Amino acid sequence: MCGYITAMQDDRKKPDDRNKMNELDRLRHSCAHVMATAILRLWPDAQFAAGPPVENGFYYDVELQHRITPEDFPAIEAEMKKEIKANHPFEKVVVTREQAIKDSESGRLGGLSERPGNPSKFKLGNLQDIPDSEAISYYKTGDFIDLCAGPHVMRTGNIGAYKLTSVASAYYKADENNPQLQRIYGTAFKNKTELEAYFKMLEEAKRRDHRKIGQEMGLYTIDPDFTGPGLPLWLPKGAAIAEELEKLAKETEFLAGYVRVKTPHIAKEKMYLTSGHLPLLYKDSMFPPMELIEEEDRPDKRFLESRVQLALQKKQELAGTGDVEKIAHWDKQQAEAAEAIDKLTTRYYLKAMNCPHHHRIFAAEPRSYRDLPLRLAEYGTCYRYEQSGELFGLMRVRSLNMNDAHIYCTREQFAQEFNAVNEMYLKYFKIFGFGKYVMRFSTHGKEGLGRKYVNEPELWIQTENMVRDVLNNSGINYVEVSNEAAFYGPKIDVQVWSVIGREFTLATNQVDFAQPRRMGLVYRDKDNTDKTPLCIHRAPLGTHERFIGFLIEHYAGNFPLWLAPEQVRVLTIGEEAPLVSYAKAIVQELRAQMVRAEGDYSNDKINGKIQQAEQAKVHTMLVVGPRDMAANAVSVRVHGKGSLGAKPKAEVVANLLDNIRARR
Repeated sequence: MCGYITAMQDDRKKPDDRNKMNELDRLRHSCAHVMATAILRLWPDAQFAAGPPVENGFYYDVELQHRITPEDFPAIEAEMKKEIKANHPFEKVVVTREQAIKDSESGRLGGLSERPGNPSKFKLGNLQDIPDSEAISYYKTGDFIDLCAGPHVMRTGNIGAYKLTSVASAYYKADENNPQLQRIYGTAFKNKTELEAYFKMLEEAKRRDHRKIGQEMGLYTIDPDFTGPGLPLWLPKGAAIAEELEKLAKETEFLAGYVRVKTPHIAKEKMYLTSGHLPLLYKDSMFPPMELIEEEDRPDKRFLESRVQLALQKKQELAGTGDVEKIAHWDKQQAEAAEAIDKLTTRYYLKAMNCPHHHRIFAAEPRSYRDLPLRLAEYGTCYRYEQSGELFGLMRVRSLNMNDAHIYCTREQFAQEFNAVNEMYLKYFKIFGFGKYVMRFSTHGKEGLGRKYVNEPELWIQTENMVRDVLNNSGINYVEVSNEAAFYGPKIDVQVWSVIGREFTLATNQVDFAQPRRMGLVYRDKDNTDKTPLCIHRAPLGTHERFIGFLIEHYAGNFPLWLAPEQVRVLTIGEEAPLVSYAKAIVQELRAQMVRAEGDYSNDKINGKIQQAEQAKVHTMLVVGPRDMAANAVSVRVHGKGSLGAKPKAEVVANLLDNIRARR
């Protein structure tokens, strides 16, 4: 599964995307313009780049000598209030490219008036991104005029409640070779009630932050000094959760006819050049290659290196002589030796995705139509070189364990296989209690063919229609978005919402008509001809890292019994030998059934033991005292629910096992 790649993405919204912006997107987009106006009232020399709506609000990138801080927010918000009260209309004006260039050079675009000597340099750059086939338009709001395709609300007075939230740094057009700008974030809602509810949700999200809870519960650690940033180390309790997820996936996939495979963590450069991930599409997201020269080739390398050094020495001796012919001769000698060294070098990459490896497994044996569908599954470890500034706890990491599989099928089998994957998602939603979800169906954009997408327009249309038909026939809740597909085919991103309303991309489900052909994959069909299979990339549980990070926040660390790192703790009231023996026997009985059970047999007071277990988020506590032992019973407590009273030991053990097996 290739997963997310942003290096090649074009963030500028196309006309079709803008037409799909909802009411809240329009409101937030309009609020970005109002914020820009307010900043210009305070700092007239501000230079603006882009100001789009985003998932939870909006931002505007600005170049400004003054460093904006949260202390400036009240002053900016006060100016915004004036603009909203003035109830200016948002007026759209279509202009020629020549006029837009003229207005940028005069400083009028992104300003309140012309600014001689202060041209709108970023607007000039933005103009270059607008294709000749697309109309160029401004939006005028009061004195502010901006290069913008919209859409917006009717008037500034339509903007409800708003608040500025943070400041960050961002490179212009996300290119580190461009100027670094200040990115001012804010959010806006229809009314104050919705705004307050949003910030209440953020406060709850802070309480549930997986980084905080993960540390408190001892689930994982990241050691930037030794293992490196973005490389999580799973501690025993975190590993227990990961293993439960793997067990769930393996059981589910086995019943669905998957077969498991194992692949190495590295591969030759040739693999990724053939698959199409290199040289351009994924290079920025892969770790640099390891360059190896086989032992038998090392004498040749040393000889060639001596030729390079000789050429360098000769050119140095000829420097200043003007002997162009001899210098050119040694330039050629140096280039030929360097090229020969390169041919001796084998480059290996850490794998950033599992799919090419699985393709080679498919190609390892002759395949017939009778072998299809072939479903290859693996919890494969991948490595992505995320920028250090993008690393975030478990959500954005450089090492990830993916619930991956690739289904090779005929076109006739596609609908059934694709629908079966979607049904697997629905099963998982029920197990984890995800009540709200949506399938986000991403299609290609024509303008990206040959650059962002495989240049096969007919196959794009065919496969997109196939996916759309499956979704419509199955009745699954989905939305369709253009220009967000994978480079080799349409995809579905599965969005779920946590109990506090935070949206999360759980996994992705992709159709691939390109890689199997690039990798030379064929099967012998009924008519005795070789045909290329379709490939479905799917990862219903995503990666351990992102999924567990989400689950920590979804459950606030209060995992259901089957998933809890410590499922049961037996607590003794006292430390008498017979009582401790009784408690230990319960622990041993549970562990014999693969229950993660521990015991606290210390002489601490029972209230202190219970408090420690509650703080550790142990799911079930079995308290045993002399009377419990005499009755062959236990007193049951459940984390967050309190005491359930004394019950027969056999009944409690049976109930625990039933709930774990049923994944409750």
